[in-house]
Amino acid sequence: MSTQNIQNLTVVQAEEILHKFACQNIKLVESPEEKAITQAAILLLANLSDYQMLGICAESTTEALSALESYLGALGYNTTLIDDSNFRTIEGSVYIKFNGIKESYHLESYIGEYRGVLVSCQSAEDTGINGTYGHLPLDLFT
Repeated sequence: MSTQNIQNLTVVQAEEILHKFACQNIKLVESPEEKAITQAAILLLANLSDYQMLGICAESTTEALSALESYLGALGYNTTLIDDSNFRTIEGSVYIKFNGIKESYHLESYIGEYRGVLVSCQSAEDTGINGTYGHLPLDLFT
């Protein structure tokens, strides 16, 4: 998809792009063009929603915090909220939940096999954007 087409992306097109990343089908981003259109799709839907919730499943605390920081920056949240000293180091894979209303996050051990980021777009109105997308790549915004 060309840059011009990315700028003219519709909600329907954005949802079609993101539904390829369903939890049952772990999908990799295979080209810079695919990365750009995936970024544009999630940013469009996020900008049309009131707030977002994130669920990050990663191999390590460091990988999860890196993904959290890059996603929060891309979505327009304050990344200075992330303070590594607030986290105890957890050995092995972890899950971070970010609440966009409270702008708070929680880290815990995770034994599941999924890796990536779930982005849940929330709107107060039923006609707004309300949907969960992912698992998106941990490095989508790096």
